[in-house]
Amino acid sequence: MMESFTPWSSLAGGVLIGLSAALLLGINGKVAGISGIARRLVWGPRSGSAWRAAFILGLIAGAASFYAIARATGHTAWLPHARPGFPAVLLIAAGLATGFGTALANGCTSGHGVCGLARLSKRSAVATVTFVAAAMVSTYVVRHVIGLS
Repeated sequence: MMESFTPWSSLAGGVLIGLSAALLLGINGKVAGISGIARRLVWGPRSGSAWRAAFILGLIAGAASFYAIARATGHTAWLPHARPGFPAVLLIAAGLATGFGTALANGCTSGHGVCGLARLSKRSAVATVTFVAAAMVSTYVVRHVIGLS
């Protein structure tokens, strides 16, 4: 379905993700892998927890700002929306599988796909190809085997 294709907001989001990853690496020497940042914030050592908390709070504040601006300007079509009738159990299973996958891959799409590929990491290239292949298979199964859209 192409009605949700938003090239300008996608471009802006990609630029901001790349900029934030470059700034974090350049200023702090840290890779902007969200799963690792969140995991170490909760279970890691106390040292470094301030920047991790600021990074996570910035993600939340950025999303909240986007929602507020989109609603205030009447651009609600830009906002993601839940699909009516989509089974909650599949969403929960997808979240658990994603969490397990990021732990297994020792990183997520932001860590491997954005930061790792930019550093020409072979491990990140393999992880990113695996993420994309798994997403393609999952989408096919959900849409064409299970029959949900």
